[in-house]
Amino acid sequence: MACTVVPNAIFKNGNSIPMIGLGTWNSPPGQVAQAVKDAIDIGYRHIDCAHVYQNEHEVGEGIAAKIAEGVVKREDLFVTSKLWNTFHRPDLVEGACRTTLTNLKLDYLDLYLIHWPVGYKEGSELFPMGPDGKTFVFSDADYVDTWPEMEKLVDAGLVRNIGLSNFNTKQVQRVLDIARIAPVTNQIECHPYLHQSKITSFCGTNGLIVTAYSPLGSPARPWVKADDPVLMDDATVGQLAKKYGKTTAQILIRYQIQLGHVVIPKSVTKERIVSNFDVFSFQLNETDMQQLAALERNGRICPESSAYGHPHHPFEKEE
Repeated sequence: MACTVVPNAIFKNGNSIPMIGLGTWNSPPGQVAQAVKDAIDIGYRHIDCAHVYQNEHEVGEGIAAKIAEGVVKREDLFVTSKLWNTFHRPDLVEGACRTTLTNLKLDYLDLYLIHWPVGYKEGSELFPMGPDGKTFVFSDADYVDTWPEMEKLVDAGLVRNIGLSNFNTKQVQRVLDIARIAPVTNQIECHPYLHQSKITSFCGTNGLIVTAYSPLGSPARPWVKADDPVLMDDATVGQLAKKYGKTTAQILIRYQIQLGHVVIPKSVTKERIVSNFDVFSFQLNETDMQQLAALERNGRICPESSAYGHPHHPFEKEE
């Protein structure tokens, strides 16, 4: 059985976050609640959610069931969610957070992130599309005006920690320049094909923990193409898996942890949820780490290309 004592990363404010969590993006409807229940039974105490995943009500069912069974108490869990792009306007932030809390059946979040620096047109559509059918309709809201509302959520006891996701160095700095409560993390895509060394270094220098999403290369992403490289099929990763008697997923998850990153692999399959958690009984050596670092190919999986043209797009003109 996997190790049930998970190390924590310590935020600059002294609060802690488990180094591994269950990701819930792209998890099929009808399977998420059971995945959350399985994860909690296995020993996960960190669940990563978002309003835009449209499955927070199922995540809430899974959490509520395990609390009711006495497997965990609320304070044993670390639950993250994210403010979606259509709620950047300051007057919409608290309502969006409260909707997430209702869906999750929780009184507070351990961490709430601005999901992207780009704002989309306010309204009921999560992805408001322009007439060209290719580009989203944007909001005029600026995330530096959104941030003080995030801080108010902490003041109100609705959120314990606040942070960012998919922000580049210039954008993180803009938040730091106006923050009364500093962001504790920047959740970004990170795996051997995309290390994002500039932003990870910047976050480290400025006291933000990096949370790595898509650590396995997200092979089931909806927009995958037949000729896209598959990280888990990479020969180097496979050789390391054979060397340690581990799965390729375990190698990739362990890699992020040894980089000092919190990591949130996603699965709804119980066997994989178990396997992904079993990454604390071995350690990659320095040569192994260098081999994985050498796989860099700037292979961004989540480019948010339909938001190109937005003045705050983080990757179009990376800084």
